[in-house]
Amino acid sequence: MSQPEPEYHPISCSFYDELEARATTRQPCTLTYRPEPDTPPSTTHGIIQDLFIREKVEYLRLENGLEIRLDTLVAVDDKELRHYC
Repeated sequence: MSQPEPEYHPISCSFYDELEARATTRQPCTLTYRPEPDTPPSTTHGIIQDLFIREKVEYLRLENGLEIRLDTLVAVDDKELRHYC
């Protein structure tokens, strides 16, 4: 049986703006995220195609189809989520 999804914790509006700017300009970026809680971060590169909400959880979708929950993000390029309020 699969584990239930952890509760979603919205990210800061300022960090969301960083993601939105990259999506709007189609700027390639490096995303660091934790695929599972308490695991080492993974890194991927790509262009953010979409920012969307599914079942009250915010996600981004890269052009290659990879979807990442926004609250699993650690950093985008050189901007770390923990430095945003």
